[in-house]
Amino acid sequence: MRRLNALAFAFLFSVSGSQGFTADPIEPTGPVEMIQGQFAFTEGPAWDSASKSLFFSDIPNASIHRFTDDKKLIVFTDDSKHTNGMVVAADGRLLACQMDGSVVSYDSKSGAVTVIADEYEGERFNAPNDLVIDSVGGIYFTDPLFRAPTPLPQTVQAVYYVTTAGTVTRVTGAIEAPNGIGLSPDEKSLYVIPSGQSQMLVYNVDVPGKLSSGRTLCTLAQPDGETKTGGDGMVLDIQGNLYITTNLGVQIFSPTGDARGIIEFPEQPANVTFGGPELKTLYATARTGLYQVPMPIAGLPSK
Repeated sequence: MRRLNALAFAFLFSVSGSQGFTADPIEPTGPVEMIQGQFAFTEGPAWDSASKSLFFSDIPNASIHRFTDDKKLIVFTDDSKHTNGMVVAADGRLLACQMDGSVVSYDSKSGAVTVIADEYEGERFNAPNDLVIDSVGGIYFTDPLFRAPTPLPQTVQAVYYVTTAGTVTRVTGAIEAPNGIGLSPDEKSLYVIPSGQSQMLVYNVDVPGKLSSGRTLCTLAQPDGETKTGGDGMVLDIQGNLYITTNLGVQIFSPTGDARGIIEFPEQPANVTFGGPELKTLYATARTGLYQVPMPIAGLPSK
């Protein structure tokens, strides 16, 4: 494991044909460390501030784990319906995307599960992947093709919004494997991270659940010889910077799409979140492991 410095990062972007290194770098304040390994495929890290613990999923084993404040690893459920992305809402609910077709809410203490949404226009979702909650309690989530039935039940891969009353709307057109998702601190921008292209997307949020002006925010740096590798998960810090998991590590971009750094991990990261006492620990689920690295800027708290 090593960390790319600003010069190396600038060179990487210049040879990849991107816009170049145009903003001050954001670098870890300490080393990347493994917390636990030997999982099948980790995903969905979600910090619970109330209990000071971290939830994460192991998709192939259909399990959700909880890493507690006293460093114990507890199985939260072994029947997660292949849960992928998760977030702990401000009211304590654990919201989760089950790739078997539903967006659900778990009671973070009892484990009781409630289905929030499982269909659109009479058909099940393809395979809900990742989600973000807004300040009015609505949920945006991505619905790509990973683990989905064929033909796709929804025929397209897109982003959806579900209100607190349970009304579901499709808020984007077709996207090539929409994956990670996030909201800007002012909730005026929705970021969508496709896995099928190198261009990362941003939409204006006109009102909750209504988007416009979809466009490219930034283009990811690419591995040698590649041009279309995309992103996976993402998280934002309180300044609105984006931390996107990619083939090269966690690529960091400013709210305007300027490249600000890459953090490399021993394994390819799938998703990230901020946690810890000051929300300055970046947790990454990376294939068979769970990792942590201290950062200089605090993460954006969940709504």
